[in-house]
Amino acid sequence: MSKENIVISLGGSLVAPNEIDIALLKAFRQTIKKYLNQYRFFIFVGGGKISRTYQKAMLEFGADAKERDIIGIDVSRLNARVVKELFGELAFSEVVTNPTKRIITRKDIVVAGGWKPGWSTDYCAVTLAKNLGVKKIVNLTNVDYVYDKNPIKFKNAKAYKEIGWKDFRKIVGNKWTPGLSVPFDPRASRDAEVLQITVAMINGKKLERLEHFLQNKDFIGTIIS
Repeated sequence: MSKENIVISLGGSLVAPNEIDIALLKAFRQTIKKYLNQYRFFIFVGGGKISRTYQKAMLEFGADAKERDIIGIDVSRLNARVVKELFGELAFSEVVTNPTKRIITRKDIVVAGGWKPGWSTDYCAVTLAKNLGVKKIVNLTNVDYVYDKNPIKFKNAKAYKEIGWKDFRKIVGNKWTPGLSVPFDPRASRDAEVLQITVAMINGKKLERLEHFLQNKDFIGTIIS
């Protein structure tokens, strides 16, 4: 039986909220290993909170958007190298940095990091999904659902279990800037809508929810389609 390709956008703030979350990464590895007989995983790793810390400092010192983006890419690639090492011999030997380039490997895990200025890891994940003919992306984040506004700041924020791309894009807007913290990059959202890609937003700290998704069961999270 042929394996299904699945793209995971792994939030950098899960990998390194302040320092590398070793326990979470080990649990993530164990979860992924359970499903290698069913899926091939393409894992894009973001820069997350640390990336935004660097970008904030760069902005303070006068760096333009391109320079701030480059440092975010650097952090994303560092995080990706940690994730590749996590999987050892199970993973492709290189960190992929160009989602448009054909990947030739028999490995069932491929880890990728940031590509070039102007391309978020969400955008890269959608681009790779397009090239692979994949119609499902899992976005592992640090919140339970997509909300109509920041649930940390607003206690009355509305959670969505399902939402269409049109309504989702009203929430995140159309403009992307380096370090933008939204559930899914606005430009990646636009392309996903055109390509009819479904994105499952899942709290990566609750890995049983990812397992439920991989088992085609009901899960706690948001489906954007």
